Amino acid sequence: MPDAAQLAALAAVHRRGSFDLAAADLYVTQSAVSQRIKALEDATGSLLIRRGQPCTATETGLRLIRHHDEIVVLDKALSHDLGLATTAATLRIAVNADSLATWVIPALAATQGFLYDLVIDDQDVSQDWLKRGDVAAAITAHPGPLQGCDTVPLGKLRFRATASPAYIARWLPDGPTAAALSRAPALRFNDKDRLQSQWAAHRGAANPPSHRLASSHGFVEACLAGLGWALNPEPLVTRHLAEGTLIDLSPAAPLDMALYWQFSRLTARATGPLTQAIKHAARQVLIADPPRT
Repeated sequence: MPDAAQLAALAAVHRRGSFDLAAADLYVTQSAVSQRIKALEDATGSLLIRRGQPCTATETGLRLIRHHDEIVVLDKALSHDLGLATTAATLRIAVNADSLATWVIPALAATQGFLYDLVIDDQDVSQDWLKRGDVAAAITAHPGPLQGCDTVPLGKLRFRATASPAYIARWLPDGPTAAALSRAPALRFNDKDRLQSQWAAHRGAANPPSHRLASSHGFVEACLAGLGWALNPEPLVTRHLAEGTLIDLSPAAPLDMALYWQFSRLTARATGPLTQAIKHAARQVLIADPPRT
């Protein structure tokens, strides 16, 4: 069996991207981290870390990191069940920024016994983190199935295409026409964010010019300031729409994004309280699918 300290060093190097930062996280010397990685590579007969900037785990390394994460969570759960004193287990999960900004935090706060390591990534690719074994659970737009994982449908996060009155007067005086959208600056979270482009494409405008701004709350502030238009989560803009400081560009056609909670089946019992909290928090904000008849 791989040594626990060696596995912890492997996970730390991969996630921090360097041996010195991993050493700082583990409160050991960089030399100790290097020795642990070398011993683990010798024991497995495989290259586990690609040295570079940043350092990243190989496929075999990722499999060992997944094993490490699962054992840590299961050990902590067992200690809790036996009434033994233990430190909180670190749980690494992938979350899209809009969910984090609107409904996820209360679920995390309601669940005791974990320290959270959140990977913030687009809902269209967050499942990839789970598939690689880099996280124990993910909020994703993909329903699955994913091998070794269970999936819980959460509901739909509603988005509204919004802009300020002054922005509309300048850029969209005749509404969101194809010609206007091809010139009017939009907002984009990062290269993976396709919401604005897809919304504009449905109206005949491909690849609208875009500012890049990696913040859900920053999107709202930028729209209020007239920097651009964007699809904002409805919970973040309801008040601004009511007050008239933002205008819905298409009131009759919001964009609803289905979200799912996917988690490792092996650690499902240990993470069960978080799953229940996620489901409860989602019900407070997301739009539930109608019951099947």
